[in-house]
Amino acid sequence: MSSDGLEGKLVRDRIPEIIRENGAVPVTYVADRDEYRARLRAKLGEEVAEFLEADADSAPEELAGILEVIQALAEDMGLEPEQLEKIRRAKADERGGFADRVVWTGNR
Repeated sequence: MSSDGLEGKLVRDRIPEIIRENGAVPVTYVADRDEYRARLRAKLGEEVAEFLEADADSAPEELAGILEVIQALAEDMGLEPEQLEKIRRAKADERGGFADRVVWTGNR
């Protein structure tokens, strides 16, 4: 059982096919919407942890995994990629991005 209390884990769509190609028989089912949302959130944490542990060579692939989960979460919430980008841009316009590398240490 995983840390989120659910047996099994959410995997990419082609994983069962790849398992079959390697001679094994995967045991799978399709999650309902609530379970899918819970598993996507857990997957995001898993992908972020993998990114944080990654070396410079594997970090881009792990970052792409995070993006894949974010896109799935957005789609599940009914957001088109353009809508998500519009929200991101509005927040950046209002509060800024991270390009200037500013670190806040408190107030005087």
